[in-house]
Amino acid sequence: MKRIVILGLALVCAGAIIQSCKSEKKPVDNNEQLPEVEIEVKDSLKNYATVTLNSDISHLTDKEKAMLVLFIEASQIMDDLFWYEAYGDKAELLAKIPNRFKTYAEINYGPWDRLNDMKPFLTGFPDKPKGANFYPFDMSVEEFEQANLPEGKSPYTFVRRDETGKLYTIPYHVHFKDQIAKAASLLRKAATFSEDEGLKNYLELRAKALETDEYFESDIAWMNMKTNRLDFVVGPIENYEDELFGYKTAHEAYVLIKDMEWSKKLEKYAALLPDLQKNLPVDDKYKAESPGTDSDLNAYDVVYYAGDCNAGGKTIAINLPNDERVQLEKGTRRLQLKNAMKAKFDKIMLPISEILIDESQRQHVKFDAFFANVMFHEVAHGLGIKNTINGKGSVREALKEQNSHLEEGKADILGLYMVNQLLKDGHLEGQKEDFMVTFLAGIFRSVRFGASAHGSANMICFNYFQEKGAFKRTKEGTYIVDFVKMEQAMNSLSAVILKLQGEGDYEGVKKLTKDKGHISSQLQQDLDRLKEAGIPDDIVFEQGIKVLGL
Repeated sequence: MKRIVILGLALVCAGAIIQSCKSEKKPVDNNEQLPEVEIEVKDSLKNYATVTLNSDISHLTDKEKAMLVLFIEASQIMDDLFWYEAYGDKAELLAKIPNRFKTYAEINYGPWDRLNDMKPFLTGFPDKPKGANFYPFDMSVEEFEQANLPEGKSPYTFVRRDETGKLYTIPYHVHFKDQIAKAASLLRKAATFSEDEGLKNYLELRAKALETDEYFESDIAWMNMKTNRLDFVVGPIENYEDELFGYKTAHEAYVLIKDMEWSKKLEKYAALLPDLQKNLPVDDKYKAESPGTDSDLNAYDVVYYAGDCNAGGKTIAINLPNDERVQLEKGTRRLQLKNAMKAKFDKIMLPISEILIDESQRQHVKFDAFFANVMFHEVAHGLGIKNTINGKGSVREALKEQNSHLEEGKADILGLYMVNQLLKDGHLEGQKEDFMVTFLAGIFRSVRFGASAHGSANMICFNYFQEKGAFKRTKEGTYIVDFVKMEQAMNSLSAVILKLQGEGDYEGVKKLTKDKGHISSQLQQDLDRLKEAGIPDDIVFEQGIKVLGL
């Protein structure tokens, strides 16, 4: 999640972002008095370990340092836009909350606890709308479908009501006109400082994309960058916030410094993607597509998070672009956020393993295995199939709001499958025991994210593995992996998920989620032990221009 020092943002007032929409219900009346506090927020703040988000920038040129400043300023705008998408009027909300509660509201981008199944932590607020603020709060699924809006399913539009109550759409770049103009100007200014032609071209095209909501060209330019030392992921990207349909993307930004040495080590794996696709444990029709050959793997230090990626469990790896057209033409880029990953491993993974992993296997919980598991999770997003085999359109369209968590589940299980294959083929060093035990410890970490896509995906995997005997719980309350059965369960679950995606089986995914996407009472008791031990759920950042010494 966010940072306790709420990421050092110099935020533009969110009130300037809001454009009123008549006949639209608000989550809470603007004239309501301060809601009564339902929980003691200071206790919940203990769920987050504070990390200073820094990196060695001594090797960067003055122009590159100037670019970092501009990137951070543009990121702060993305943060404001996400506030509106996730909740609405940030300024109105914070005005009602005493100072001692503002940090927690900022961490969650609203009054809903992102690590507690989105439950409101302030009374006076209803459950979070499934469609967040992308749709009118009183709009039903049936009403949306009957309206048949031409741009209703676009990832880059809001759905609103006119004065008569009729639904209509408004593009992001129109709704956020002033903020987008400023962000685009910052990107164009940063481009003038870039001595890397690939980065310069990307920034210019990304600025244009923000102004038009046409991202294909800038995504291709981003994929074509190869020698850049800085990177800036910015725009409306992921669709996790839209739990109603999964159509709408939310604004976010990452400011990144490439670790050139680590990135060099990872180059060889991209070339193996076609063979890995061919060897997936499923019928050929579910792997007929070929991943793009320009995919690459890189390691970065992330020095700023903003918006969607700063809400909920902190992202520690990125697999982009999400546009299936780009994936099929160019592949994807997998960005490993090494410093954030190391912080989670040290502050969360190791302490979890000391409690829940059997003492006989704790030596197998290693950072290198964690890094590889996360990396190949991202690689696995590019494998499998993007379009259904039976004419239902893309997998994303066919599975709607069920797509996000199944896709994360696919990436989890195929990532482990790929590690196993690469070990067998001699392309990866290490012991499979390290990767499998670390994978299990990682599940305990991720299921604490509650109802998020990643949390739900991990619960499906955990329950499936448990049913197949991939691990067992000892009478002492620790977990021990059966390596043979875990490999068998890994293969069979891979096939289950790939078939569901290939067939666009919406009802099948709903059933899988209902049957296995839940936390059992026994597991909840074990997770409660982690709480009692004071192990944080996630991390928050002290970050910004001053933290970097700029």
